[in-house]
Amino acid sequence: MKNLIIAFCTMATLSVACKSKSSADEIGIAKQATIDSVNAVNNARQQVIDSVNLEKIEQAKQEKANGSRLRSGSSSSSGSSASTSAPATTQQKKGWSSTAKGAVIGAGAGALTGALVSKQKGTGAIVGGVLGAGAGAATGAIIDKNKKKKQQQ
Repeated sequence: MKNLIIAFCTMATLSVACKSKSSADEIGIAKQATIDSVNAVNNARQQVIDSVNLEKIEQAKQEKANGSRLRSGSSSSSGSSASTSAPATTQQKKGWSSTAKGAVIGAGAGALTGALVSKQKGTGAIVGGVLGAGAGAATGAIIDKNKKKKQQQ
């Protein structure tokens, strides 16, 4: 999904930058590319939310199963089961992924820079936002990848 977002932003940027159409067409294309980029980020964010919700459901099932084992066992075995179930809970990821954060921050910074630098403020903001979102998403994806590697070690 992350690679798809990066590839899409790159293609949108190249298509906007390489075509020599009227400024109204360029603005329309850039607007659509920005909307598509934001939708892709929202889809990625929704996938994270769904996976966290799924993890919560699975954790609740495990706690329920551990609770039924505790009630069926003797008091000496329940003490050991309770001590082993506490470390089994995993720390759940909260908030946005680094990819989503990078895309949003990059889009904002790119739009601001594009509006300040360009003579055509609207077009510059849109193109800058798309480029910034792509660069931010790419940077965030690298950060996420490095975090995942560290967690596996």
